[in-house]
Amino acid sequence: MSAGAGLGAEVAARVLASSGGDGSTLETPCFVTDLGALEHNLALLGDIQRRAGCKILLALKGFAQWSTFPLVRRYLSGATSSSCHEARLAREELGGEVHAYAPAYSDDDIREMVTLADHLVFNSPAQWHRHRPAIEQARRAGRELSCGLRCNPEHREVEVELYDPAAPRSRLGTTRANVTADDVAGLDGLHFHTLCELGSDALERTLAAFEARFGDLIPGRRWVNFGGGHHITRPDYDVERLIRLVIAFRERWGVEVYLEPGEAIGLGTGVLVASVMDVFDNGGPIAILDTSATAHMPDVLEMPYRPVIVGGGEPGERAHTYRLGGLTCLSGDVIGDYSFDQPLAPGDRLVFLDMAHYTMVKTTTFNGVRLPSIATHDPATGRIEVVRRFGYRDYRDRLS
Repeated sequence: MSAGAGLGAEVAARVLASSGGDGSTLETPCFVTDLGALEHNLALLGDIQRRAGCKILLALKGFAQWSTFPLVRRYLSGATSSSCHEARLAREELGGEVHAYAPAYSDDDIREMVTLADHLVFNSPAQWHRHRPAIEQARRAGRELSCGLRCNPEHREVEVELYDPAAPRSRLGTTRANVTADDVAGLDGLHFHTLCELGSDALERTLAAFEARFGDLIPGRRWVNFGGGHHITRPDYDVERLIRLVIAFRERWGVEVYLEPGEAIGLGTGVLVASVMDVFDNGGPIAILDTSATAHMPDVLEMPYRPVIVGGGEPGERAHTYRLGGLTCLSGDVIGDYSFDQPLAPGDRLVFLDMAHYTMVKTTTFNGVRLPSIATHDPATGRIEVVRRFGYRDYRDRLS
């Protein structure tokens, strides 16, 4: 989750320069997305769309800072969603094509989804058969709905099982043994997703597995969706290989190709700025921050991964080592052990790199801890604009 740290360091430097030189003029905790870095990623993705002849969608599960959507819509073809709420956000705030996939849809979900989505992907033939009458009814009423099936090619590329869509007994997608030609009758497309933070070499291997298992079902389809997990905007990503793969697949099968990265849009574009609240000793120095691994950056505990901090090193690498703790009462709310050149003191700002993707959409109000504010930074003007602040009602209104 820290592959964007190189570009993220440039973003952090710009944000710090625009907030007193050390972040002291910026309220904390606060997510700050750099619009210049975001447009850099979007321009690259837009160029790939043009050269490969495919369509690239923003996966809202990875990046959903909708105040930036006027910029996003200049480059991408639309968005993909995993719930009715995400689909509504895409329809109302982004525009373009709205795609949807979920492991299962209820009848109520489908009644709402047919008013929002252009593409609906079903997880199993049973879901397609169950909801096909509602789809056909919506079509008769004038809705242009394209439907597809998510396929599980049973090909593994992801090391961490928690994030592996093709792990054993995965609930995501239908294996070849469980779908027949009759099951895809009436479907326009096929969808697969096996990647997480991976390169085009992993996609090439996945494509081979997908075609070996599901190739006989591709004829008659209009599109194939290659899913997400493509780390396209990472500096070492082989873009030319991706373009070759997409063009060759399109020519081989005569279908439209979709990609739906989420992380690639926000990779390296944002930071989370936090403040030191207290420093004390308990078998070693501990610093309590006004942010939280549990509530504000849960992938630190789930993945797990170690976020990069501006000016921070490995334990013992620099003169002063601290365990950085979060604000909640969960015992394990610990971000990690870091060393710094100077002692930490209350009021000091710490800047976590590469925090625009996933982290922002996965925050919670556990313990009633206030959510980080959300801001944008314009590198052309040096202006930081806080576009959203959160308070008591945000905590209260999600409960009853």
